[in-house]
Amino acid sequence: MAEYGLMVAPNGARRTRGDHPELPVAPEQTAETAAACFAAGAQALHLHVRDDAGRHSLDAGRYREALDAVRESAPGMDVQITTESAGIYDTAAQLACLEALRPAAASVSVREMARDPLLAARAYALCAEAGTQVQHILYGPDCIAQLRRWYQDGTVPGSMRDAIFVLGKYIPPVLAQPEGLTAFRDATADLRLNWTVCAFGRHEHACLLAAVAAGGDVRIGFENNIETPEGGLLADNAASVAAFVQAARDAGHRLKEN
Repeated sequence: MAEYGLMVAPNGARRTRGDHPELPVAPEQTAETAAACFAAGAQALHLHVRDDAGRHSLDAGRYREALDAVRESAPGMDVQITTESAGIYDTAAQLACLEALRPAAASVSVREMARDPLLAARAYALCAEAGTQVQHILYGPDCIAQLRRWYQDGTVPGSMRDAIFVLGKYIPPVLAQPEGLTAFRDATADLRLNWTVCAFGRHEHACLLAAVAAGGDVRIGFENNIETPEGGLLADNAASVAAFVQAARDAGHRLKEN
């Protein structure tokens, strides 16, 4: 039996309600989805916000609105903001978002931070000072090598050991497979990471079950996958969470206690 933590990423930066009618975009939709997913077993929310046209945003005001809405709808749920650039924002904008919000938790792409090493150092130092729990986004060997160098030179504090392994790709589309986890685990074995897995495409649940069995935490949701294993549409984020929790339970695993 393994215990695991479960985070939900209900929208992401790119998908719209045209991709799935139950994908949350507005703050009230995100809050409603958060509450349903929390009730289904998700312990934390990976939060993206959108502008008036539905595009990815790092606007601090929009984040505050969404954070307030989620705290009201699901007061026991942890919330992690994203600093994802999505091809729109530079490192300075990502740093500005962190400075304005000083969030409890944030996901930070090593690959994106590496675009400006000086600002990256400022961002990690700011998060350390603010007490922000940083989750390093790792897409592959280059990201892992960069994170290792930053631990060695002190750019990233040694205490920041949370990471998420990204299996598969959104663009160009690459379906995640459970076997993809092995390369991440082997390459990071010396880094003593607290690792989570997310997985693109309809094999999401299989990948996440493999991660739980291997001792990791998982992130599920429409940011990474909107399909059943057979290729049909999932009903909504909460239904996917509930199905995964049941599958994990059937495999002898259980959620960590908060």
